[in-house]
Amino acid sequence: MSDELPFHIQEAILKRLPIKSLIQFRSVSRTWKSLIDSSEFIAAHSISHTQPQHLFVWYTDTQEDKYVSFVDDDSFPQHRFVPSLPLSIRLPKIVGSSYGLLCFQGYKFFSSSYRKRMAIILNPSIRKSIAIPLPDMLYTNHKIVLGFGVCPVTIDTKVIQITQMRWSWGSEMKSEIGNFWEVMVYKLSSGKFTSLSSNLPSISIHIIGRQVVIDRYIYWCAVDCTTVDSVLKTRNLIMSFDLTNESFEVIDLPDRIAILHLSQFSVSKLRESLVLLEYSKDGYDIFNEEQLCCTLWMVEHGVEISFTKLFSIEAPGDLMRAVGFRRKGGPIMEVQDYIFESTEELVVYEPNSEQSNHLISGSSFIVNSYIETLVLLGCSDCSSY
Repeated sequence: MSDELPFHIQEAILKRLPIKSLIQFRSVSRTWKSLIDSSEFIAAHSISHTQPQHLFVWYTDTQEDKYVSFVDDDSFPQHRFVPSLPLSIRLPKIVGSSYGLLCFQGYKFFSSSYRKRMAIILNPSIRKSIAIPLPDMLYTNHKIVLGFGVCPVTIDTKVIQITQMRWSWGSEMKSEIGNFWEVMVYKLSSGKFTSLSSNLPSISIHIIGRQVVIDRYIYWCAVDCTTVDSVLKTRNLIMSFDLTNESFEVIDLPDRIAILHLSQFSVSKLRESLVLLEYSKDGYDIFNEEQLCCTLWMVEHGVEISFTKLFSIEAPGDLMRAVGFRRKGGPIMEVQDYIFESTEELVVYEPNSEQSNHLISGSSFIVNSYIETLVLLGCSDCSSY
């Protein structure tokens, strides 16, 4: 690109180029490398350039964890591939996705008798990753929930470790750590965990589902368990964590959903919006089988909280759960395999035609969407894999 071309014009052109081209152009000059590696350019490129969406699917097949990524474009589901993961971390489990990054929780084995819990953040588009040692679990009767997200304002990557009391039906609500959660937040910019000590949720609230990241918020399904006159009372809710100001918020649910069984509701992401999924039995089909219905509610999270019914998905008793959505809104469902009833299959469901298109056979499907970004490109602590 000619030096006679004003630099701001060069920058505008670079912002429109795909990821692979920008990786190559970093070697053209120090000026371009510095520009492309900057957080301002990375944020602007993610907004101004329409990147293809990928669907990362984690599942179990014959008791073995597997994963595959689909390009979510007009060729779907023809373009699929198995992305590479760092080999140094073993037994990885996916936590979530945000801003083109995937986060896993796994272990690094130092010997046959010692292993360290690690969070692994990777950008599959540029094959960069960073492994973060997680704080040790100090309490006996507690569980750890990991959250992950990228702050859209600072493009700072954050890992949230929440230690909360394990619970079971009828258990007494007592704790070794007081009346609140213990929360540690890791920022990639500082390279360390810090403790949050104010405005934490009550220990009676327990996270029960997988996370969803929408803009600046991480969302989880949760349940508030209290005892009144030795009787356990529960109420479902949504818990959010603001990646910008690092604060929690409880979102109350409509009464009809707040009292459902834990298996009858979940949260997901539909076209950059938070949706609540409600499962219920809805009459009978012509074969005298129960009809399972999945109703989608859009959640408006602002000064006022509102729930708007979008549509319902009805199918025979083989429908199990919605695990995600395509970029254009098509539900991705986990259903019972008709031939091998002991296994499930992942399908894309078309509500208009009521037809399902097969994707994968297996079980325990987890679907995370991500776009191609440059996040982690200029991170000095990251390694290529």
